[in-house]
Amino acid sequence: MRKILGVLLVLAAIVVIAGAGVFFFSREEASVPIEQTYGPTPTLAEPNPTWLPTVHVAEATPWPQGTMPRAAQGFSVNEFAGGLDHPRWLHVLPNGDVLVAESNAPPKPDEGFSIRGWFMDLFQSQAGAEVKSANRISLLRDRDGDGVAETKTAFLGGLFSPFGMTLLDGKLYVANADAIVAFPYRDGATEIAAPAEKIVDLPAGRNHHWTKDVVARQDGTKLYATVGSNSNVGENGMEEEEGRAAVHEIDLTTRQMRIFASGLRNPNGLSWNPERGELWVVVNERDEIGSDLVPDYMTSVKDGAFYGWPYSYFGQHIDVRAQPPRPDLVEKAIVPDYALGPHTGSLGLTFNTADLFGPQMKNGAFIGQHGSWNRMPRSGYKVVFVPFADGKPSGPPQDVLTGFLSNDDKALGRPVGVAIDRTGALLIADDVGNKIWRMGPAAD
Repeated sequence: MRKILGVLLVLAAIVVIAGAGVFFFSREEASVPIEQTYGPTPTLAEPNPTWLPTVHVAEATPWPQGTMPRAAQGFSVNEFAGGLDHPRWLHVLPNGDVLVAESNAPPKPDEGFSIRGWFMDLFQSQAGAEVKSANRISLLRDRDGDGVAETKTAFLGGLFSPFGMTLLDGKLYVANADAIVAFPYRDGATEIAAPAEKIVDLPAGRNHHWTKDVVARQDGTKLYATVGSNSNVGENGMEEEEGRAAVHEIDLTTRQMRIFASGLRNPNGLSWNPERGELWVVVNERDEIGSDLVPDYMTSVKDGAFYGWPYSYFGQHIDVRAQPPRPDLVEKAIVPDYALGPHTGSLGLTFNTADLFGPQMKNGAFIGQHGSWNRMPRSGYKVVFVPFADGKPSGPPQDVLTGFLSNDDKALGRPVGVAIDRTGALLIADDVGNKIWRMGPAAD
């Protein structure tokens, strides 16, 4: 016990000396320009693991009064709603009301003390990620259409770390951390008091990645749900990864569930490609093999496909940390469609199906990048747009909303979920800033 306490004191001293929420546990840093780590053929450096991982955490601090993110030239941004409790995900209802999941990780099972776990909790706290989950979905209503929500009501409570939401045939489906549940929905309702109807259980437990997303198939017969991995690279044993790192398909008639695609370390942002009808996701890739690896990505999700985790990345690039190796699975691993940069924390994805941003941005993808902790220099902490043509990415990403990091390197906000509102503007959930931002074209 004395030895453990001594190690803790030494490491805590390192943290204090680093100061201001910035931690350097190794001098490892990126050598590849991040612009080269985007797109269908990113530059992949050699793995560069270190004895202690690079930990570069941006300390969370509130937005100063009157400040907000910076919209790119030709765009404007305003606060759609504030005073929220860790808003993570968004869903726009047919009447224009906006649902926001105010949520965070569920309680962790008692796994005993570990130095790694203690420090990871510390880092997450510095980053604003250790707040208690409100376990609530709130409803935001913009009555006069001026781009600001006048009312906020507690729409649905008593949930278990809710995240994804989808509306289908008079039912609102919610992805809790441990199950898909459903509630009756009436157009214009400001609250739901009915009890939850469980549709299916989802893999839970340790919940290394707890966020679960859900979307309905366009013909209304099936749901698709994401389940992230229970580890970085299988270090807790592959028996804990049963049914995880995958997109599941749920038959609404039989309530049967099957794995639709696997090897996706932490998939979120389920969205239907408006031109090709394919299901797409964004995926958070693995950590601790260097600032240059591994790029997060977005990809179409093919039925029966395997995308590599944990045995390989971006196709057949083997990760030697995954034991025992599985060359049979590596051989099957599919290359994702489009890399989004290493450690960017790409979590939100929505296709721009509206006309407000003009024809040049029609059917492209907006991505909310929550931001890095395992990279020098930082990456993410912004919203980007990727143009599409004929249903495929057609150019480099464009920064459309930045300024989430302050001049003194604090995290004023961290974008997560993104959604198109009824006017065609983009809504962005900022879980550290506790706000929803609204971005549209700049006024002439």
